[in-house]
Amino acid sequence: MTQRLKDKVVLVVGAGSIGSDISNGAACAVTFAREGATVICADRSLQAAAASVQRIHDIGGIAEAFEADVRSSEQIGQMVDHCIARFGRIDVLHHNVGIEEFGDLLEVTEESWDRVHAINLKGPMLTAREVVPHMIRQGGGSIINISSIASRKWSPMQFLSYSTSKAALNHMTRVVARQYAQHQVRCNVIVPGLIDTPHAAALFKDEKGAQAGREMRNARCPMGRQGTAWDVANAALFLASDESSYVTGLELLVDGGLSL
Repeated sequence: MTQRLKDKVVLVVGAGSIGSDISNGAACAVTFAREGATVICADRSLQAAAASVQRIHDIGGIAEAFEADVRSSEQIGQMVDHCIARFGRIDVLHHNVGIEEFGDLLEVTEESWDRVHAINLKGPMLTAREVVPHMIRQGGGSIINISSIASRKWSPMQFLSYSTSKAALNHMTRVVARQYAQHQVRCNVIVPGLIDTPHAAALFKDEKGAQAGREMRNARCPMGRQGTAWDVANAALFLASDESSYVTGLELLVDGGLSL
């Protein structure tokens, strides 16, 4: 069977995981590699990036680790320059970085608001800004952003800054998609619902709280269960592959019906 990403170079930003369980970004990196891509696993933690590289090497894939903080335009520039110097192109940019901080309108601080937006919105902008010229030069490419169902609806977990940053990311995706369609540069955004990941578990104080939170989240899902990181990865694979060559500006819901 032909690999769907054979000979493609994929940059995954936010490719690490917290602990031993797999994150959305790591699952996407492994899935891309399994389908034939050379994967650059970037993360603010080099150790976490290296762990994802090891997962890929374990299945016979090709990957490298790179340390970068998406709040730094200098580090992002170095990351992209490294990819181009090593491999000559970037076919897919998969941006999977995001943080939540508690706070509704009356609670959120300016510092928290700015920090969340710097990581969740400015980071994807800076990264796309570095990558798009290379994609134009090479005749096209695919940018995949990761948003959240919180960008589209109220959540009982009060993360005002997170929700608004992800809503802005959705619209930035549409604007970039339209602007660069003439260059065959596609830009789409995956909108996950409740996904059982280490990131979600880390929102709770301890393992007991995380388990209670997991049960609460399962109960909220129309299918009676949360999704997995592999559900997000399968959606990302479609958007990374040539099967979606005429798809751009899409908000692809991976939420098990939660938004209905």
